[in-house]
Amino acid sequence: MSDTHGNEQDSTTVTRRRPPRWLMFAIAAFFGLFYAYDVWEAVGNLVGLNGLAQSLDTKLSGFGWTVLIFAVILPVLVYALAYWLGRGRAFGVQALTLFVGLCTVAAVSLDITAVFSLARLIV
Repeated sequence: MSDTHGNEQDSTTVTRRRPPRWLMFAIAAFFGLFYAYDVWEAVGNLVGLNGLAQSLDTKLSGFGWTVLIFAVILPVLVYALAYWLGRGRAFGVQALTLFVGLCTVAAVSLDITAVFSLARLIV
């Protein structure tokens, strides 16, 4: 008996069904609201700490500006990266990717506020 499977290529192909585009956008928009809240919160911290420094007749240090602007930019960058990594995948994978990115932003934001006290941000 000869084995023909060793030399022949299997003619069946597996087609992966792509999730509907509207569902992918709905997931991205849902998580985008949470990322937008993080940006809004970071802008509030930037404006609030700048106002506090001015009321104390001082200003934010260069390091303070850097940390606070980084906190504004970080959620936007992580959202874009998570969306890019999750595009074209199953909707569960996309949602998980966006969720992990959101958790990363929350952890970094918490670390920034825990590590850098107000005294280090104001001159």
